Amino acid sequence: MIVAGYIDPGTGSMLFTIFIGIVSGILFLWKKLVLKLKFLIHGGRVETAGETYPYVIFSDSKRYWNLFEPICDEFERRKIALEYWTASSDDPALKKAYEYVHCKFIGENNKAFARLNFLKAGIVLSTTPGLDVYQWKRSGDVKWYVHTFHAVDEGTGYRMFGMDYYDAILLTGEFQERYIRLLEKLRGLPEKELTVVGSTYMDALKGKLESDTFQKIQDKKTILLAPSWGESAILSRYGAKMIQALLDTGYDIIVRPHPQSLISEREILEPLWKEFPDSEQLTWNYDNDNFEVLKRADLMITDFSGIIFDYALVFEKPIIYADTSFDSAPYDAAWIDEPLWRFEALKDLGAPLAEEDLAQLKHKIDELLESSAKREGRERVRSQSWQHIGESAVRTVDYLTEKYKQLFPERT
Repeated sequence: MIVAGYIDPGTGSMLFTIFIGIVSGILFLWKKLVLKLKFLIHGGRVETAGETYPYVIFSDSKRYWNLFEPICDEFERRKIALEYWTASSDDPALKKAYEYVHCKFIGENNKAFARLNFLKAGIVLSTTPGLDVYQWKRSGDVKWYVHTFHAVDEGTGYRMFGMDYYDAILLTGEFQERYIRLLEKLRGLPEKELTVVGSTYMDALKGKLESDTFQKIQDKKTILLAPSWGESAILSRYGAKMIQALLDTGYDIIVRPHPQSLISEREILEPLWKEFPDSEQLTWNYDNDNFEVLKRADLMITDFSGIIFDYALVFEKPIIYADTSFDSAPYDAAWIDEPLWRFEALKDLGAPLAEEDLAQLKHKIDELLESSAKREGRERVRSQSWQHIGESAVRTVDYLTEKYKQLFPERT
């Protein structure tokens, strides 16, 4: 299905992927032919077009700036040249005044991927899944691709084959290694290089919270509904029932759809916007930075979204997780024949909510707000999933620079 120019990897990109692959192959061969002709014309001497960059970060959305900003800041602090390429024309990175970090908008969607497919670089760091699966192909002129997580879960929630063709993965916690190795074994893939660095965006969120002086003064409780997207997510399964049940509590309600829902699920959102418009009690939130809504909310209701861990581990507030009977079919999780870590972790972080519980939602919320029983569970999950707290940006840049020395000893 094609929506607003975006091709949903799970439903409609196969033909387009084949087309892109054919075009990319033709362009690649043409490029090589031109270079060979130049080589012959100039008597065996040729200069390849385009600059080769030591380090490139690619971000497919401005919403990942909270993940990449600490890394860019660390490159700047060390006075190391870095290219930051973004597919968002309004990425906050483009307003940063760096000397050594060059931030560039390279176009949206397919235009960005076309640029990346012929990139010349030593190391590319990204949190975008699907390398060499969909539109984004490995460039023959990039030596090493590194994936970094944008959630502190086990990493099986990506669409199928999300991380398979990266060379290395930076982990937030050691527990993630088991799932990656299991997928590699099941698919007959070579082992990727795995290094635990922690979570840059969680570190930044923690630092921002500790330095924030805001004090909530209103007595009325605020409940945040922050679902993931897809057929197993809250708005797909419960929709209007969930929002009405929240309004019936009498509390202030914030509904924050997953950013991908705005692209791929407008047929779900538009009827809900019409039935439940913004009001004194209800607010729809689409902020790029989720800090303010997480800080304001007293309790969050979600499903399997990675925001669970931001809220519980940084803000240390209670959550309710909806039982949406997660369908793993489109995801890497479909290959894992055991309970996923995230669903085991949920039991330590909050309370479950089934559809039949919606009538007693206020009672469930009040009960959880008054309880402190989940404190030990939060500590347990934090120790597993968010290691090296406060050190992630330094460790990430340490890994990248040391890897570059290994790959290109003649340049260092």
